[in-house]
Amino acid sequence: MTKEQYLVQGCIDKNINAQRELYELYAAKMLSVCTRYMCDEDEARDAMHDGFVRLFDKIQKFDQKGSFEGWIRKLFVNVCLGKLRISKKVMHESIRYEDDNEMEIIDESISDVYKQLEAKELMLFIRELPKSFRSVFNLHAIEGYSHSEIAKRLGITHSASRAAYFRARVLLKEKIKLMYK
Repeated sequence: MTKEQYLVQGCIDKNINAQRELYELYAAKMLSVCTRYMCDEDEARDAMHDGFVRLFDKIQKFDQKGSFEGWIRKLFVNVCLGKLRISKKVMHESIRYEDDNEMEIIDESISDVYKQLEAKELMLFIRELPKSFRSVFNLHAIEGYSHSEIAKRLGITHSASRAAYFRARVLLKEKIKLMYK
């Protein structure tokens, strides 16, 4: 039995030591996930706490076939999206529905300036995006969800998801340009 399997079984058995060890093993990573979706550190910590409560409640549903960390990450993303949905702020900030042909194409070339950008700086820029854009950007660019999946999860249209992602990229590009001028 691997350590991961041991911890999962311990958590299923409500063993507090296994729960503590699992928490210590994944807390930093899951806080990072929550921070990408929530506005501030307090909200992210609250989401992380709720995520662990849900994890310990639902851990028996993990079928031990795929990646445990991937399963946890998905659970925490869902907790964050649920919190954003409850706040009723997610998609009402500034998404406008536009036709794809109205969207200008972003220059995909990477200059030396973009190569200098560190992951920490990019994450700060992403955190400054409006919630609606940040959620869609994280789900598509970082988590790898399709726009159809995002639309279903957030209760928006496919085109709204694409528009939010496009606008997030435009805002990020503008922030990067301003920083390195």
